[in-house]
Amino acid sequence: MKRIRLVLPLLGCVLLGGLLLTPHTPTGVMREEGPRQPEPSAGAPYDPSVTIEAARRRLSRDPRDAAVWANLGHMYLQQARRTTETAYHAKAEAALERSLRLGAGGRPPVEAVIGMGELANARHDHTGALRWAVRARAAAPHRWALYGVLTDAYLELGQYDRAERALRRMLDGRPDLASYSRAARIEHLRGRIGPARELLRRACRLAADPAEYASCQCQLGDLSWDEGDPSAARAAYTQALAADPGHVPARAGKARTEAALGDPDQARRDYAAAVAHSPAYAVEYGELLDHLGDHAGAQQQYAAFVAHQKVLAANGATDHYAIGVFQADHGDPRTAVRHLRLEWARRQAVEVADALAWALHRAGRHAEAARYAARAAALGGRNALFSYHRGEIEYARGHLAWARTHLTRALDINPYFSPAGAVRARALLAETA
Repeated sequence: MKRIRLVLPLLGCVLLGGLLLTPHTPTGVMREEGPRQPEPSAGAPYDPSVTIEAARRRLSRDPRDAAVWANLGHMYLQQARRTTETAYHAKAEAALERSLRLGAGGRPPVEAVIGMGELANARHDHTGALRWAVRARAAAPHRWALYGVLTDAYLELGQYDRAERALRRMLDGRPDLASYSRAARIEHLRGRIGPARELLRRACRLAADPAEYASCQCQLGDLSWDEGDPSAARAAYTQALAADPGHVPARAGKARTEAALGDPDQARRDYAAAVAHSPAYAVEYGELLDHLGDHAGAQQQYAAFVAHQKVLAANGATDHYAIGVFQADHGDPRTAVRHLRLEWARRQAVEVADALAWALHRAGRHAEAARYAARAAALGGRNALFSYHRGEIEYARGHLAWARTHLTRALDINPYFSPAGAVRARALLAETA
């Protein structure tokens, strides 16, 4: 069954591949919470590349400044988050490794070590991220950002208790935008939506620049979308884009809400703008085009996704999760299972459990699919897509009462979770009434 995904695996307002929920906060005096909402200036639109160029000019004058190389690496990581363009990961890696090599007396800047941990999380190497975070903790246990790396890694490895302990340490030491955003993620996973929303609002008030503010608003949009409120989600995404027009996840999120609210033309324009900056949203756009009857346009988007994945694989960055999800819906389910088993072997995250369950179901292995669907439900709180998948799996197994329970839950949580999936869920409910 084709579906518009709630989130992308590696990319988005909340990067579920690495859960790098907010830009890195350099060490310094903790910002006080206040009712600030950074707005774009009256002049040129917000452009973080200006800051990057300033750092590069400084390095051209003093190429042995390890601290500036570390800061440049973090800037590239921020760009990867706001644009969903993974090419920035290689740039971040080069800058951070340069910083590590230049560390005085064999002691590299802790910021570079933390940055390498964030980069590892972004690349789904969560075991590697733990090693970098432990190294940073040994050198500077009061650099609170390292506990964010730990939190993100433990979440992706399915070790929620350890994630909460790391986050508690971070909150105790530095209750700031980064820690509040991660706390909101955990509250959401636990199904505690009200506390998650309040934490994100606190985080937004602490945003220091338009990119941070856009990230927070985008996360609020994701939360509203997941809870079936596309109007509130669209308002949040619009605020994110007002602060940072180049924030690609917010652009795609806005398109998602427009499709749900009956404005397919604007949805197509916003999806096209998002895909022009990042092919990560090509499948989501293609699935909308399929639903609207533009099958040729959909195939073009799917082809763009496949071409992008081939480029990533050629560069040694195969995204098993994204390929698996795509193959389950639009290709060979057995290929999907193979890729998703590889992904599950390295990170037992909630979205991987759900995706593997769906791929197994599509491959006709419904009993095994049910086990992974139950695992996703245990890990993931309220999620309409997960409930829909579980309903389809139980329907295939002949458990009609269970199927109705899960399909009803999916529509109760978010009746807009997928144009095609919602139609299918309603049809199955009518069939089994």
